[in-house]
Amino acid sequence: MRVTKKIKDEQLAILEETYRGAKPELVFSNAFELLIAVILSAQCTDKRVNVTTARLFQKAATPEAILALGLPQLEKEIRDCGLFRNKARNILAACQMLCEKFGGQVPADFAALQSLPGVGRKTANVVMSVAFHQPAIAVDTHVFRISNRLKLATGTTPLEVEQGLQKAIPKEKWSAAHHWLIWHGRKICKARKPLCAECPLAPVCPSAEMAQ
Repeated sequence: MRVTKKIKDEQLAILEETYRGAKPELVFSNAFELLIAVILSAQCTDKRVNVTTARLFQKAATPEAILALGLPQLEKEIRDCGLFRNKARNILAACQMLCEKFGGQVPADFAALQSLPGVGRKTANVVMSVAFHQPAIAVDTHVFRISNRLKLATGTTPLEVEQGLQKAIPKEKWSAAHHWLIWHGRKICKARKPLCAECPLAPVCPSAEMAQ
């Protein structure tokens, strides 16, 4: 199947109809809590992160409060999230920078977000999109996989896929499409055993043809 602009538009229409209103699974109440939750979500499920942050934010829900915890206590609080030592160091360093450079507030600026320890392009895009309602497409493992399988946007790096998605999707739908692709990856187009037989995108998916 040759994936033309018309096919891509059909793919997007099906995704929008199927996952209209899809939202993040992470639980948060402000930009700072979202930032910490996304940092913790690396190689960890959102459900597990929600358990961890529910406990953590009861004790410390601001940069100043997390700094006051100190490294050993923070490691203990996030131990069940995986890679907890690196995450704890990055979170403490990020909180330090937020207090010293940004008045304890999460900056609504992409470059400033990326300057924070532990914050890469994906995390910055999530915060810009979800917390500050700016058009952005964060490419996680689900978005990367689905985009390549559909040939909606192809690439060998998340940045290549992000740039391809920006071209394929109208800017006003970038943030929503990010969630459509994530939920499609979680529910149907799974990494090891995609459920092609029940996928609404199968008629316009080149990878479904190969799976038959």
